[in-house]
Amino acid sequence: MAQELAPHPTPSPGLTRALERNIEALVDRRKRELTEATTQQKAAEAITRFTGAMTFVYLHLTVFGFWIVANLHLIPGAPAWNESFAEFAMIASVEAIFLSTFVPISQNRMAAEADKRADLDLQISLLAEHELTQVVLLNQMAQRMGIEPDAKPELRDASKDIAQERVLDKIEEAQR
Repeated sequence: MAQELAPHPTPSPGLTRALERNIEALVDRRKRELTEATTQQKAAEAITRFTGAMTFVYLHLTVFGFWIVANLHLIPGAPAWNESFAEFAMIASVEAIFLSTFVPISQNRMAAEADKRADLDLQISLLAEHELTQVVLLNQMAQRMGIEPDAKPELRDASKDIAQERVLDKIEEAQR
């Protein structure tokens, strides 16, 4: 059944000790996965993160906007170097080719992570279902035998309501 919980400070309001421990384990695992990523994975992630940010858009607006305005002779004293915009089109096309490869790279990584989490979710759900069935049977047996089970802190925690919004807050807080 469930393993014994290590002594832990009083949990945050709306959370149980087990839930706090699970959040810490989740955050630790994500940090470990980041440190174990290959150089290529880290580079692809960094490029994807940068190209998916507004800074990337502003940079392109500035550079490409200047390129267009200068080559249309709209900036006094600035020489036009690409009046046909052929170089501009080539640079934009090559950039688009490279950037478009980062989309499936990111999607593949996210899909692999989602598959691992789905497998874990299934295993946990099956285990939880099995354990709950056992708990129900044991409680029924104890009732019939007139036995009052000792109330452990974990059992008291299991009967408390969990504030779902607090779970997400705690995960975000732990990731900082």
